Amino acid sequence: MAGAEGSIGVVLLNMGGPDSLADVEPFLVELFSDRQIIRLGPLPFFQKPIARRIARKRAPKSQETYRLIGGGSPQKRLTIAQGEALAAALAPELVARVAPAMRYWAPRAEATLAEMAAAGIRRLVVLSLYPHYSRATGGSSLADLRRAAALFSPPFEIVEVAAWPTQPRYVECLANDITAGLAALAPGAKTALVYSAHSLPASFIEEGDPYLDHLRATIAAVEAKSGVAGRLCFQSRSGPVRWLAPSTPEMLATLAVEGVKQVLMVPISFVSDHVETLYEIDILYREQAAGLGMTLARTPGLNDRPAFIAALAELVRDACRRRHW
Repeated sequence: MAGAEGSIGVVLLNMGGPDSLADVEPFLVELFSDRQIIRLGPLPFFQKPIARRIARKRAPKSQETYRLIGGGSPQKRLTIAQGEALAAALAPELVARVAPAMRYWAPRAEATLAEMAAAGIRRLVVLSLYPHYSRATGGSSLADLRRAAALFSPPFEIVEVAAWPTQPRYVECLANDITAGLAALAPGAKTALVYSAHSLPASFIEEGDPYLDHLRATIAAVEAKSGVAGRLCFQSRSGPVRWLAPSTPEMLATLAVEGVKQVLMVPISFVSDHVETLYEIDILYREQAAGLGMTLARTPGLNDRPAFIAALAELVRDACRRRHW
């Protein structure tokens, strides 16, 4: 493997989020402008104006959501921390410059690649922080990275890590968290294990998107290790299209009818805390569960915990070996 300082760059792809309440509306504009996720209007020309109108309408409610979790998204801070921990885990075997590239907020891919180029780095491992591939998440981020990379000459040598649903250390992290989470619950009460993933329009899966297959592969691997069966549901859906089902609120209502008293929720498609975990699960779904006579706990965010960083380090090392770097 390459050992000269700065000879390898590692780009961590993530969604990004508003750093402050003032950033919420422009962040939403960027999000809704992505035609790979949602097509607004019959022609690309209409996408941005409609995105601005939707963002203006939704911003006040979204700002309140972010206010409840500290005034902004912690995702950039956590991704930077993951990068710093990853660089330390790779050294001294592989000395790498690690930096984030966010899809809908700073730092964007072009800026990150400009920093890599300025440092003399031509070889890049592009690591998606979405373990489960979908064209709406990792696919959009990879496409954005490729567009940015095409602007640079000489070109970068790039190896992509697009998905890793059964990476052994990642699976082990989830299984260990489930074991610990269940042990912390009250003994004797009827308990359910629930995997909550970010939802997608059902049409994506029908058109061949592998996201659902990747989720099921992760869950099968985790359950083989933990020995505990769980159920899959989907959060963060909005709009009039048909989404993957059941939704997380629907799952909670079903569990209550079945007499469940305790729920351990695993945020299966998220590797760092964000609005989906800190607000939707910790506040919204916990309040719903309480209203249904249940307690809800969740497994902790993977964030920059050493066991998870070890998984990312293995992914980078494997990518470098494939290219004989």
